Amino acid sequence: MSDEKNTPDNLENVRELLAKHKLIEDLVHRQEMPRHDLVEDVVHKQHLAGLRSLLERVPLAEIARIIEVLDPEDRLLVWYEVREERGEAILEILSDEVRQDLIGDSHHRNEKTTVSAFELRNGRLSQISVNTPYDLKCLKPIWVDLVAPTPEIRSWVGRFFDVQLPNPSSLTDLEASARFYVEDNGEIHLHSDFLLDSREGSRNVAVALILHRDILFTVRTEELPVFRLQRLRARTQPGYVTDGKDVLLDLYAADAEYSADALEDVYAALEDVSKHVLGTEVTDAEAAKILADIAREEDLNGRIRRNVHDTRRAVSFLTRGKFLNADQLEDARQILRDIESLDGHTSFLFGKINFLMDATVGFININQNKIIKLFSVASVAMLPPTLIASIYGMNFQGVFPEIHWEYGYPFSLTLMFISVVIPFWFFGKKGWLR
Repeated sequence: MSDEKNTPDNLENVRELLAKHKLIEDLVHRQEMPRHDLVEDVVHKQHLAGLRSLLERVPLAEIARIIEVLDPEDRLLVWYEVREERGEAILEILSDEVRQDLIGDSHHRNEKTTVSAFELRNGRLSQISVNTPYDLKCLKPIWVDLVAPTPEIRSWVGRFFDVQLPNPSSLTDLEASARFYVEDNGEIHLHSDFLLDSREGSRNVAVALILHRDILFTVRTEELPVFRLQRLRARTQPGYVTDGKDVLLDLYAADAEYSADALEDVYAALEDVSKHVLGTEVTDAEAAKILADIAREEDLNGRIRRNVHDTRRAVSFLTRGKFLNADQLEDARQILRDIESLDGHTSFLFGKINFLMDATVGFININQNKIIKLFSVASVAMLPPTLIASIYGMNFQGVFPEIHWEYGYPFSLTLMFISVVIPFWFFGKKGWLR
């Protein structure tokens, strides 16, 4: 009952702090001053400190309710100010739609170095933050996740588990043929690309996945929505995973699902473009914007296709290597079937993109033809008066008596005017000027 009474007050306080932050930030942004970027950054942090302090005092369930009712932009700003440790618990309370938005848009929320170990407790994954080598001594994890690890961290984690962890920044330097292999000691190494689609753009992020003694090690440079979604499901659904191979397969399954969601977004964006292109006449300025939108969706569609192709190769490697038990093998086959359906959809979208591109370029050509048509009509209309002016400009004596006529000059101008009007009347009657 007290929560229901406090929520409106806290919601109003949050909205008031956000409004002040936006107002002051906008004023600073418009000011011309030395070291403008530094001043703006200081003001940004200063006015969000109050919001952060308020959220620390608010219960998790109440923060979830506040996030639910805020606008998407404000919702994301509040989410950034929630501590990482509390954020995972809040995600479990939120509705599916809001949770998916936050997971997709806040990939850069955790850019710092983090090491997390995951143990199975009562059939669920339990996440433990690892800050020192001593934190590992009492753990029996099935998954160790490293985000932007330093060489020191990779060294002591590798020594403790007797595994060689690669530098995540150098994963893209590997040849395609050297991305999936098995070491002499039985370690399974996979270097895969995972899709990252955000408001800032889309890209493929390289991730190293190593199976060693039934423990999955994942090493990457930044947080990814697929990994956050996997952690959330494994914590909330009993029996979702039982060992490191299950985690590995579920990561690939979640990646295929995330790619499918991204394809739906591409299709929705192309539908909006299609209504604009096929519903009205398109100006050159609108055509330029449409082409930019189409190019953006084409780039995302291409990255999705590359991503699912890479996932297919990784899952096929696992099935061919006979590393999986019967249930896991069936899961792997289901992932491959899902990827097959995504291939057909990406091909369909490429066709739709090409059609919209051709239609937009066609409108640009039509607009250019209208301009050329105008010049062509003007050129044809000016030929007769030019001919008349040229003839009278020869000044032959005796041939044109109107040269000495006092009304000869007005007569020639009238004649030229009539010669301009006649072509326009003739072409207009034929309908060629429409």
